[in-house]
Amino acid sequence: QVQLVESGGGLVQPGQSLTLSCRTSGFTFGTYTMAWFRQREGKQREGVVGINPSGSTNYAESVKGRFTISQDNAKKTLVLQMNHLLPGDSAIYYCVAASRKWGPVTLLASEAYSIWGQGTQVTVSA
Repeated sequence: QVQLVESGGGLVQPGQSLTLSCRTSGFTFGTYTMAWFRQREGKQREGVVGINPSGSTNYAESVKGRFTISQDNAKKTLVLQMNHLLPGDSAIYYCVAASRKWGPVTLLASEAYSIWGQGTQVTVSA
């Protein structure tokens, strides 16, 4: 059974950093396409960043240069490092996975993913 469990969310001030983790189980880590999505209050879910088994990534324009996705193969964990956080980054962040290897263009499409974590809340506020 494939499972994704996010952690690391919380309340931070603008300009600060936060690291989200997604612990995975039930599949061979590194062989799935994975991504982070977020849903801001009153908004639709949006792709933040995705990574495929080849290591290709695609970042949303709004987070380029501030967020970094990485994979800890030893811990089977997907990591999202978020720096220079803004109030507009406040959202529920979801870790997602797909067994298919998607190309960079598709990495931020929610319909490409069938496996979703339960989400973790990130709040950026002074």
